[in-house]
Amino acid sequence: MNKFLSILMAASFATVSVSAFAGSHGGAMKDDHKVDCKMDPKKMDDKTKAACIKMEEKKPDAKK
Repeated sequence: MNKFLSILMAASFATVSVSAFAGSHGGAMKDDHKVDCKMDPKKMDDKTKAACIKMEEKKPDAKK
């Protein structure tokens, strides 16, 4: 019984450590909401155009 508990504990620690390692090295999340305002306005959809307009309004004026 004592040997069984030792094996069970070792297996549970190994499982937890492997899952933590895999979770920490999963990679960065992708930014799906990234807007490319440099592309042709004719090819943009309405959401992208609206996002580009908002970004242009938020830019500080370089002339000041």
